[in-house]
Amino acid sequence: MSMFKAIDVSATGLTAERLRMDIISKNIANANTTRTSSGTPYRRQVPVFKEASSQLSFAEQLDAAKGKRQGGNGVEITAIKEDKTPFKKIYEPGHPDADENGYVQMPNVDIVSEMINMISSTRAYEANVTSLNATKSMAMKALEIGR
Repeated sequence: MSMFKAIDVSATGLTAERLRMDIISKNIANANTTRTSSGTPYRRQVPVFKEASSQLSFAEQLDAAKGKRQGGNGVEITAIKEDKTPFKKIYEPGHPDADENGYVQMPNVDIVSEMINMISSTRAYEANVTSLNATKSMAMKALEIGR
């Protein structure tokens, strides 16, 4: 894997984790939103990632088939999907969105799970920054050798 390829892979990871953190922040911000423009409570969103595909040369495809190819192409975001778990119901008869029995449908956002996901995303972002800095450091050392 070339130095620039390693930087590209880290950059895709940084972009993906930044988007993941943005979505988690949006979920936390809407944890108490009982009415959206569609009339339903806010539904938790989840990003879907997959390995980025690239156009491989014949030799690279052959190496991949033999199992000799190492490294990947990074990550790409394929979709942002809504979590289909059911809404939570709480008894609050004075709420404007309460049904005839006094129950209000609340978003399917669990703050504790979102915070755990945020910590995980932050750690993954930090790992990508560390990888990027290590690659940059190796490139600088290689330039120093050439002096």
